[in-house]
Amino acid sequence: MSANEIVRSAGRPLSPGAIALILMLCFSWGFNQIAVKLVLPDIPPMLQATIRSVGALPVLFLIARLRGVKIFGADGTLRVGLFAGVLFGLEFVLIYRGLLLTSASRAVVFLYTAPFFVALGSYQFLGERLRASQWGGLGVSFAGVALAIGVPQTNVDANVILGDLLIVAGGALWAATTLLVKATSLLRAPPEKVLGYQVAVSIPILGLAAWISGETIARVPGPLAMSLMIYQAVWVVGLTFLLWFTLVKTYSASKLSAFTFITPLFGVVASYFIMHDTLTAAFGAAALLVIAGLYLVNKPDPRIVPDPNVPA
Repeated sequence: MSANEIVRSAGRPLSPGAIALILMLCFSWGFNQIAVKLVLPDIPPMLQATIRSVGALPVLFLIARLRGVKIFGADGTLRVGLFAGVLFGLEFVLIYRGLLLTSASRAVVFLYTAPFFVALGSYQFLGERLRASQWGGLGVSFAGVALAIGVPQTNVDANVILGDLLIVAGGALWAATTLLVKATSLLRAPPEKVLGYQVAVSIPILGLAAWISGETIARVPGPLAMSLMIYQAVWVVGLTFLLWFTLVKTYSASKLSAFTFITPLFGVVASYFIMHDTLTAAFGAAALLVIAGLYLVNKPDPRIVPDPNVPA
């Protein structure tokens, strides 16, 4: 992988199609939070994560076959691909373990520290230097997420703080996986292979975590739980994660990651319609903060003249 490839993708502005696609991904991930909650009475969280990885793997094989993509050939990505898979598996172990100690609302806020880790890593490893206004935009969007979820909260003990730290660590691993794709030979690998490494390696990691946690399925899951598990495996992991890595290989990691701040807002709206949670005026203010932050992050630098040789 050449430095030229990284620089071109870092400097490429998000096209309207890319923005529409990332918004669709964020919407899907926001609803996925509700799906996980609805399945919990039938399937514990670690087993959910294990099952969805198992279900996503044949989806990736099928897509690769339909597109004529070879994912088993030697191309120098095995070691870094396996490492990415370990990060992917541990990410969800930390997140689900943290959810047992902290509240879901706090978890959402701390998970979305990930864009800050991506921005820092992009500066260090990819040469993506954010302007002061872009760092400010990240801060404004994060403040919007915190306002939407209702953080800070009172009555926080040591267990809650430990859960928060586990969630932050999960967000850091999410960022690390994104950066690994941008900064290594995985950048040249097909997205199906990039995600295939992660899904395949995560299966034993998540399965072991479920076993250590003593998770079991006490009864046959009902139709709702089964349909939502199919949604998680086929759509969320098999398709939206695949589209995410396709975007990561093409555009700026920092700018893409900033858009994920919208995900918890979609989650709150989904909770309102599906779980009848309350929407407040604070949520409207939070949405405006997130949008303002995204504008600042993605606003073109007026000092830079676009290179006509770099496709949009």
